[in-house]
Amino acid sequence: MTTISQHAALTPRHLTRTAERTSFIYLERCTVHRDANAITAQDAEGTTHIPSATIGTLLLGPGTRITHQAMSVLGETGAAVCWVGERGVRYYAAGRALTRSSALMEAQARQWANPRSRLAVARAMYRLRFPDEDPAGLTRHELLGREGRRVKDCYRAHATRTGIAWRGRQYTPGDFTTGDAVNQAITAAAQCMYGIAHAVVTSLGCSPALGFIHSGHELSFVLDIADLYKTEIGIPLAFDTAAQDEEDIGPRTRRALRDRINETSLLERCVNDIKHLLLAGTSPAAPDNDQDVVRLQSDGGHEIPAGFNHEHTSDYEQVSW
Repeated sequence: MTTISQHAALTPRHLTRTAERTSFIYLERCTVHRDANAITAQDAEGTTHIPSATIGTLLLGPGTRITHQAMSVLGETGAAVCWVGERGVRYYAAGRALTRSSALMEAQARQWANPRSRLAVARAMYRLRFPDEDPAGLTRHELLGREGRRVKDCYRAHATRTGIAWRGRQYTPGDFTTGDAVNQAITAAAQCMYGIAHAVVTSLGCSPALGFIHSGHELSFVLDIADLYKTEIGIPLAFDTAAQDEEDIGPRTRRALRDRINETSLLERCVNDIKHLLLAGTSPAAPDNDQDVVRLQSDGGHEIPAGFNHEHTSDYEQVSW
């Protein structure tokens, strides 16, 4: 078996470059070990080496076993790890953030905490999805109504384009087999997109829970981000895959989606979209997501250096634990 990925080895400084990673790698019926800074997938055919720093999300399918050391290196490099089913995928775990800075998390919290800015971000998300419409002035209820209509129109348009009989969206949580082939393809594409969005959100240090459209769930922001690309990538690809063949619809959809994501540089776009949404209105020099600096909060919104005893503000005594 050959080595996966042609990416050069990444230094710790480059670990923040989420956009340059492989979107996801799916493994099944193998044992995953660690070899230096790579993971290895061993099965009856041999051993495949995979540089851990190039992985965005590792999907572990049926029959896989993974060692503690393999999980350790994946956590160090910030790769997300998902245990998935044979007929569908679920997102169960994430690695550490690739950034050392809390700038994006703090920006997200500020935007989320204010009802006006929260609605402004929701409108900006709608504008990214449907650039031909101006959502300025729309209420949340109006946004949801328009979004629902546009998604229904998208389903019908691609059903007509591919010649598939469309009877509506059918999905029962926990039962991938519910619905026809195209519904299964839509579900597989959606779940993969949730995993990818979760990997990007956590790698940037954002909170998966603080959503601007979705609410009340630990993955609310993940659902927000994944939905940005639903009508452009997920739904059309699902219809294309189902139109080709109804056999092995889940695996074929995953492979087609992985190729489409790499072709369109979606990870880079996803990173840029999140920064655009959360940092709107901030100064260009504001957050540096590569900073590895801990500071203390003081009065008046000021920050002061950490690692010092501040009993005498004019004479810092450096301390360490």
